[in-house]
Amino acid sequence: MLLHVVHETHYDYSPAVKTAQHMAHLKPANTGGQRLLEHELTIDPAPAHRGEAVDVYGNTGAFFSLRTRHDELKVVAESTVSTSAPVARHSRMPWEEVRELMRYHRGAAYDPAAEFVFPSHYVPRHEDFVAYARPSFMPGRPLLEAARELMERVHADFEYDPEVTDVSTPVLEALELRHGVCQDFAHVMIACLRSLGLPARYVSGYLLTSPPPGRPRLVGSDASHAWASIYLPGNDEHGEWADLDPTNNRAPGEDYVTLATGRDYSDVAPLRGVLHGGAHHELRVAVTVTPVDE
Repeated sequence: MLLHVVHETHYDYSPAVKTAQHMAHLKPANTGGQRLLEHELTIDPAPAHRGEAVDVYGNTGAFFSLRTRHDELKVVAESTVSTSAPVARHSRMPWEEVRELMRYHRGAAYDPAAEFVFPSHYVPRHEDFVAYARPSFMPGRPLLEAARELMERVHADFEYDPEVTDVSTPVLEALELRHGVCQDFAHVMIACLRSLGLPARYVSGYLLTSPPPGRPRLVGSDASHAWASIYLPGNDEHGEWADLDPTNNRAPGEDYVTLATGRDYSDVAPLRGVLHGGAHHELRVAVTVTPVDE
């Protein structure tokens, strides 16, 4: 599938910002099932300096600096991506075996996925997450099967509500509220897995949505999306990752676009910065995902 993505971010500042440094994660990844064909990042006002760098997780970040006073900032990322359905995963390894493989043992070979067992800025390990996850993780149950059931339970138990949480809401609070958005659902699922000693990571991206029958697709009505990914050790040196979307209770397919992966939202925020000035701001974000042939 060929997908065209336009992600617009608009800040209005009061008072004006004097200088600023920003980092953007808005360039879709090249993965096994996804190829980036075109990408353009437009920044207004024009930055004094800009560049790209690849981080430790393989994500491409764009950094730019603004050295003149400005009371607004507009960043538009436009991308064309070729996607395909991911290969179905059929791992039968019990979850306890995976947990033991991820434990530190003297002399054991290093697996980069072990980093995703530890707590991170937005995802602590806590017994409340263990208690929530435990009904799905019965003794001897295959990890992928248990993780899929956990995804189904988060989808059933939590209500999607953008008015209850924001980016700063602690994930323990989201667990208690049973409300939130895709970021909260992904963080809760990742926290449950890590609290059991299992590696899990955060994935940011987009999802192609369908307008109601007979209605045109609305420009700018979509949004960024987020989901979780569980690590499945293999028989060789490294294993593979299986994505699971608790917001929609499904495995991502060719209608998903992956932007970046990290420990949690803080690693892959679409746009963040350090400002001199601009004590107050208003943010508007518009995302449009459309098939190229539409």
